[in-house]
Amino acid sequence: MTPQHWERHLVLPDGTKVFVRPIRPEDESLYPAFLTIVTQDDLRLRFFAPVKDFSHNFIARFTQIDYARAMAFIAIEEATEQMLGVVRIHANSEHRSGEYAIIVRSDLKGHGLGWMLMELMIEYARAEGLESVHGEVLQENKTMLQMCRQLGFQITPDADDPAIVIVTLPLDP
Repeated sequence: MTPQHWERHLVLPDGTKVFVRPIRPEDESLYPAFLTIVTQDDLRLRFFAPVKDFSHNFIARFTQIDYARAMAFIAIEEATEQMLGVVRIHANSEHRSGEYAIIVRSDLKGHGLGWMLMELMIEYARAEGLESVHGEVLQENKTMLQMCRQLGFQITPDADDPAIVIVTLPLDP
């Protein structure tokens, strides 16, 4: 059952009306068109490797989630019903921290959608009682690192991979 109380109607600074809600399995059909508008470079920044295979199994991993451990919020443009982006968070086994990931359509970067999705994910993590949110970001992903700094994330190098930094946001109870 989808937690409907997390649904939001948002308006981007340019006036675009966006409906954000928890992802559902049937949203798999929105991914192919979305992925054609995301550049290969943006896919690499999100998945840390070139991605070419968008099979049913690949996409199903993102649309069929266990709401007890994870949440994904999908942003859909109200006028066109096109997928604009998605943010997800997956709690660890102790349900103390959660790892996030986000991707926004390449043509919408810098329009405020990523910021809104990150804020909603953080609000959700707090409501779930998580103590922190973290993610892995490629050093070269300057846009994500700048947003994380502005949101209050701590940024530390990954001890195992110099190309990656760990971003961590402690959450107040």
